[in-house]
Amino acid sequence: MYEQPDVATANDKTRENHFIDRIGWLRAAVLGANDGIVSTASLVVGVAAAETGRGEVMLAGVAGLVAGAMSMAAGEYVSVSSQADSEQADLVRERQELATDPDFEHAELTDIYVERGLDRELADQVATQMMQKDALATHARDELGISELSQARPVQAAIASAATFAVGAALPILSIMFVPRTAFIPATVATSLLSLAILGSVSARAGGARVLTAAVRVTMWGALAMGATALVGHLFGTTIS
Repeated sequence: MYEQPDVATANDKTRENHFIDRIGWLRAAVLGANDGIVSTASLVVGVAAAETGRGEVMLAGVAGLVAGAMSMAAGEYVSVSSQADSEQADLVRERQELATDPDFEHAELTDIYVERGLDRELADQVATQMMQKDALATHARDELGISELSQARPVQAAIASAATFAVGAALPILSIMFVPRTAFIPATVATSLLSLAILGSVSARAGGARVLTAAVRVTMWGALAMGATALVGHLFGTTIS
């Protein structure tokens, strides 16, 4: 005998937690933290490989932190602002087209739904009802791919990127504060690789991706970057001295 499902339970199941709504800040935050760890650790390792003292290594690291955080904030703001400008331009154009030729826009939306699998009669009905509710939002989402969840947010991206860069950059700097000069490079490398592995795992969990794959990916690239700058620092440091 069929039992009517509990309404509260059914409603609860519709409130699913998705990861796409985090994409705006998560991408910028992961990029900032990863760049902060890798670039600052590479800088510290490169300067340390040139046989410089603690003061010079610390100065290079702090300078890299400040410059990198500001650069990340500016870069994210400019790039995401460009995306936001393009989105707004498309929305303005779409609003004008809806005002001047609504029949064409209705037919265009119907064709979109047909391509997605609806028969034409049903697609026409869906397009009519959706446009009656909010024509611009419907066309923005289904024609342009612009939604509230994925819409560009320049300030959010800039703050997330700069803040996480600073946190990431601080880790390799702190790793050399309490170790002897001879341990600068191994301490920085160990701290940075561990931090990158944790970052990859946390970001993968936050985004619903595979933890091991993300951790290995960021750790591998971080190791390559530090190895390259250590080699450069050693070669140039030896040449200069």
